[in-house]
Amino acid sequence: MSRRLPARLPLGGERTRLTALYAGLLLLAGALLTGVVYMLVQEGLYSSISTAVTTAVPAQRLENLPDSWQSALPTRPLPSAAVPSPAATLGPGEVPARALAITRTVSDAAESAALDRLLTVSVVVFACYAVLSVALAWWAAGRVLRPIAVITDTARRLSGANLHERIALDAPPGELKRLADTFDGMLGRMEQLVSAQQRFAANAAHELRTPVAVQRAAAEIGLAGDPSPERVARIRSKLVEVADNSERIIEGLLLLAASDEGLQERRRVELAEVARETAAALADEAAERGVTVVVRPEPLAVEGDPVLLERLLHNLVANGVRHNVPEDGRVEVRTGPDGITVTNTGPAVPPETVPLLFEPFRRSAARTHAPDEGVGLGLSIVDSIARAHGAEATAAANTEGGGLTVRIRFPEGAPGPAG
Repeated sequence: MSRRLPARLPLGGERTRLTALYAGLLLLAGALLTGVVYMLVQEGLYSSISTAVTTAVPAQRLENLPDSWQSALPTRPLPSAAVPSPAATLGPGEVPARALAITRTVSDAAESAALDRLLTVSVVVFACYAVLSVALAWWAAGRVLRPIAVITDTARRLSGANLHERIALDAPPGELKRLADTFDGMLGRMEQLVSAQQRFAANAAHELRTPVAVQRAAAEIGLAGDPSPERVARIRSKLVEVADNSERIIEGLLLLAASDEGLQERRRVELAEVARETAAALADEAAERGVTVVVRPEPLAVEGDPVLLERLLHNLVANGVRHNVPEDGRVEVRTGPDGITVTNTGPAVPPETVPLLFEPFRRSAARTHAPDEGVGLGLSIVDSIARAHGAEATAAANTEGGGLTVRIRFPEGAPGPAG
């Protein structure tokens, strides 16, 4: 479920700085463009006006000009195209000097008026352009920073009760789109972790409350009145059994917490040798249950915590032994370049329940409160230790013979033969 949050951009900060940057660049570009246009127009304007005046007003029509126009002669020379040709335009009695004077005077006046008008219009247009540039820069900065505002609002609103909310940014692909999608992915992972922690806390409370209730009932009911020595012995045995079960739960929780914190020590561990030692340690229990444990060791060495890796293999083999068929069961342990593989026979496991077995206090079958029943932390500890070593734990239900196959694959380059 996702919820779109309104973007509220602050009036200061990054938006103001981006607006200043965008507006400054636009104004600089506008000023340069206006200056270049003014210089280019000024450079060729006098020549163009002089040529136009000479062409439009022939020298023959200027013979009656007053003598005062002579004093208006400009200092700059006329272009060759604007000087009347005596052979073509002058006849008897015509005054070419006056024609030259009026041409220069009109050209100067027209140039000055045109440049003044151009400057005035340029200043007005540039002022309007500056206002429009600031407005456009402010809008563009807000458009660019809108996803940041949405992410900020989402982060500010987040709590344990609304981790389901997502940004769901509707925008073209780009850096901010990737940032929003990454934030959504992080929220999804956080929601899963929080949900898993909540389930873990609830299950742990339930598992620890059960032995406490049993102990209380045994003490209040079993020892009520004047119990016989035989009854006291049975109650004592029951209390010790419940205390052992509580101790296993607490030990499993502490081990799970320790593996979740990461590795405190790294050493080169020969997992093939650890697999042989683990099988030997569980040989008596396997024989009592009629289960055969077969180890096929190939060289496999990893850098990690030897205590945690020993616990990983112990939990895998013990899980295969204890969740097996009553007779003629089999557990096969393989180590090699592909990692660790433990396969056991046993009751059929529904494929849809296999991923759930890595959650704390999950069991493949309903709880029976048998003396040798596990606490449901075996595979969750295996998964936590594997993740602490950068490995991946996967499981699959066996199609033939029932049971489960668990694989631990270490990252490429981590495992290797003994050196």
